[in-house]
Amino acid sequence: MSETALSARTDIQDKALVRSFSYINGKWCAAKTDETFAVIDPVNGDCLGDVAGLSADESSAAVTAASDAFPKWSGLLPQERASILRRWFELQVTHKEDLARIMVLEQGKPLSEARGEIEYGAAFVEFYAEEAKRPNIEGVTSHLADAEVELWREPVGVAALITPWNFPSAMLTRKAAAALAAGCTIVAHPSAETPFSALALAELAERAGVPAGVFNVVTGSAPEIVEPWTSDSRVRALSFTGSTPVGKLLYSQSASTIKRLILELGGHAPVIVFKGADLKNAVAEAIKSKFATSGQDCLGANRIFVERPIYEEFCKSFTKAAQSLSIGPGLDDPDIGPLMNEKAVLKQEEHVADAVAKGAKIACGGTRHSLGPLFFEPTVLVDVPAEALIMREETFGPVAAIAPFDNEEEVIARANDSEYGLVAYLHSDDPRRIYRVSRALQFGMVAVNRTKVTGAPIPFGGTKQSGLGREGARLGMEEFTEVKYVCRDWA
Repeated sequence: MSETALSARTDIQDKALVRSFSYINGKWCAAKTDETFAVIDPVNGDCLGDVAGLSADESSAAVTAASDAFPKWSGLLPQERASILRRWFELQVTHKEDLARIMVLEQGKPLSEARGEIEYGAAFVEFYAEEAKRPNIEGVTSHLADAEVELWREPVGVAALITPWNFPSAMLTRKAAAALAAGCTIVAHPSAETPFSALALAELAERAGVPAGVFNVVTGSAPEIVEPWTSDSRVRALSFTGSTPVGKLLYSQSASTIKRLILELGGHAPVIVFKGADLKNAVAEAIKSKFATSGQDCLGANRIFVERPIYEEFCKSFTKAAQSLSIGPGLDDPDIGPLMNEKAVLKQEEHVADAVAKGAKIACGGTRHSLGPLFFEPTVLVDVPAEALIMREETFGPVAAIAPFDNEEEVIARANDSEYGLVAYLHSDDPRRIYRVSRALQFGMVAVNRTKVTGAPIPFGGTKQSGLGREGARLGMEEFTEVKYVCRDWA
């Protein structure tokens, strides 16, 4: 392992967690051509280190390693796989501080959020360590007088995992733990903007005793690494978290091999606040749902609809709360850190300018912050018209759009008027309304009078163009299995 600016830092205790090479078949691999790419600190533009940029041939070699390792890994007793996953979980908890600091430096999020992500991601490993031991044979009442019927769940085989930059640790553990528990072997590709978090998890997986070839992390450009996987028939499942356009591309590329697809794609979450709701709580929760991870979250509130009788009061309180948010480098643990790249900042500027041009008003913020080119002020837009871009597209940044509504039927129609259907947030004190609106919202998840709803025991996922399949819960592990029907005559 060559020293990088990241490994040289005195606040990272275990230097071996900082890896610059891919991890394939139990070995740390540089690119055969020695090609590398730089990982940049979004706070100041400094290079944190150069990471191996592997080729398509080397990516295919990772599939070979995973395919070769599959029979032995899937053949282990479930308790044996569970024991290894449990050790991986314990190592993640033990090294939480180092993992969090690595994440902050390459991704930019506030330190407390990074610590929370490590805990959240590790919880999936703990959960699936237990699920791995659950019986996977289901008896079925036979339709034949002389036969017994069973349904077996068997691992699909090699699973490709493609993870994003906004949650570089949790998205890998959430996918990998489910696949490994099911008996699959994996090839994983982390975002080129945040590879160090994934490589640190590979280091801990090795220490936990994951056998060679079972857990492979391949770094490089996404087209170079991922395209060979989509066309490789040995890859039987592909799990991706990212944008809907990229999800559609992977869907198309995987068609020739009829893969199992688990796609967690874009979001365009509405927040609906009815009169009678606890206004103080609604404001506090809307702030959380909008500005967590500096707004770079598929669960982030994108459209805030407030019933007209409380609209002015809500806007005033929400704006005041947004203005109180602190901004700074992630290691200083502010409320808002830098955005990931210049493209993300340009989108905030575009959405603000477009909304204002169409009649919205800026209640606060609206520009880049003086701390640096990737810092954007927490921004509140009020009276945002339906035709504004921000009401049609995912913003993925710290810009909140608020608009009034007059009745339940209207706001349900406006909330559902989107190609996305990941999560919706609802605030009301009326149990009947909560039931009606929760049923009417065309979203995979509905949060009522709160923001935080996700976790290892629940099935995470959306409807419409927000994706396919579910992650978390037992359903998350079943995504990496096939059902085999056995009809047996003992004679």
